Amino acid sequence: MANPQTKLKITWVKSAIGYQKNQKGTITALGLRKLGQVIEKNDSPQVRGMLFTVRHLVKWEEVK
Repeated sequence: MANPQTKLKITWVKSAIGYQKNQKGTITALGLRKLGQVIEKNDSPQVRGMLFTVRHLVKWEEVK
């Protein structure tokens, strides 16, 4: 379950070319601009839902 003190380290690992518009938009909404970029986001149900949408394009891990 989502814990507000936990951060998620998100890495964009696969190009969104050839995928649906909503998946490209989700990558942008997460704040990812370049392939291979790593960002940290607070753990929340909204972020988890976005990650579920693009789970085949990104990798993530929990950071305490």
